[in-house]
Amino acid sequence: MSTIRSARWVALSQGGRVAIQLVGLVVLARLLPATDYGLMAMATVVTNFALLLRDLGTAAAIIQKIDLREETKATVFWLNVMMGLLLSLALFACAPLIARYFAAAELVPVLSMLCIALPLASSGAVHQALLERRSAFRELTCIEIGSSLAGLLAAIVAALSDAGVYSFVIQSILTAGVSSILLWIVSGWRPATLPSWRELHGLMGFSGNLTLFNFINYFSRNADGMIVGRYLGAAALGSYSLAYKLMLFPVQNVTLAASRALYPVLSRQQNTPEVMARLYLRTVSLIALVTAPLMVGLMVLREPFVRVVFGPGWPIVPEILAWLAPTGFIQSIVSSTGTVFMARSRTNVMAWLGTFNAVLTVTAFAVGAQFGVIGVAALYFAANVLHAIPCLFFAMRTLETSPRLLLKAIVVPVASALLMGLGLVVLQELFSPLQVGDFTGLTMSFVAGGLMYGFLVVVVFRQDLADLRMFMSPAH
Repeated sequence: MSTIRSARWVALSQGGRVAIQLVGLVVLARLLPATDYGLMAMATVVTNFALLLRDLGTAAAIIQKIDLREETKATVFWLNVMMGLLLSLALFACAPLIARYFAAAELVPVLSMLCIALPLASSGAVHQALLERRSAFRELTCIEIGSSLAGLLAAIVAALSDAGVYSFVIQSILTAGVSSILLWIVSGWRPATLPSWRELHGLMGFSGNLTLFNFINYFSRNADGMIVGRYLGAAALGSYSLAYKLMLFPVQNVTLAASRALYPVLSRQQNTPEVMARLYLRTVSLIALVTAPLMVGLMVLREPFVRVVFGPGWPIVPEILAWLAPTGFIQSIVSSTGTVFMARSRTNVMAWLGTFNAVLTVTAFAVGAQFGVIGVAALYFAANVLHAIPCLFFAMRTLETSPRLLLKAIVVPVASALLMGLGLVVLQELFSPLQVGDFTGLTMSFVAGGLMYGFLVVVVFRQDLADLRMFMSPAH
């Protein structure tokens, strides 16, 4: 499958999952209180760590390897299964200690039930990697949308039946189970040999550094939940978690979509950095074209957006979004650099950059917590700005190209989005004396913002856009 077709299928998959996640956020935020969101956020801190451990970066190695042997696939599969089972048992045993750390006794049964999801997810990791390796994104799209939809429907039914926080638990288990079953059916691969220690040792050079990076990245991304949950409570963490999920939408559903399609292609071109650079910069430009207006619009319209979409029960979320919305754009660009480092086997650079980021973010969360949840969000934004500079610099250096070309790739969407944001601020001021309702004002602002952004990209910055297209064309 070509890169363009792969990207289209991945975009469709992510678009479907975005729609499902948005529906889930809107419906469940109205059915469940902030404390339930906070409890699940506490549990997610732990389960994310377990999911990180069960893979150890070996699935990415399956995609990156030029010559893939049956022994390698079987070794990675059995490693994943074994780690999934061991981590499930460890999580079950440690649930009371984790609950004591968060001072939330209700967390024990939640974590105990979530143990079921770990071996289910582990059993399908290799099958998913094999499908991604051969760019079978059409099949993956159907699997991901189908499993996500099944999990959401189950969660809504459970919430309507007063299941509370267990609605999220049921969603996690069902999504993992349905996804793994479908991956086994569609991939057609079955483990035919026992694991090989020689193969495992050979994988560790690539996967070891990647795992170290993932460990560090885990603490960077989850330290806020640990600190806010322990010192500010479940309700504050629930509000922060909702805002954080909105911030992650461009990262998880735009950057991830582009990176998944790009990574196999970059891996095949790993010995031709000039081709890799052109492909990567084209991808970054497309990411910015989508995420810049989304995050600027969310920052400007955050107050009516939260009131209309989630209801009146989340008064502090708009204040958090004022800092997390621009953070979301920064992360949408920076998160794409992982494909460059992995494709060029520079996972050691990823590990060092991840360490730097971890120090920045954990410090930001610890200091910010002294000023409440808004302080956490504000210092998290500052940490992301400081981390982005070396991360993007070394990504361009790995591609053997100039950082100025990266700025050239994103200048049109960023400038257009900022001018659109300025126009929306003026529009909000015009609406204020007219006493326009939140829903009407938000709808009108959404339409006006889209028109402004499209006009700016296509008309005002037309020459810049033409220059960008010429630079990124395959013939360049």
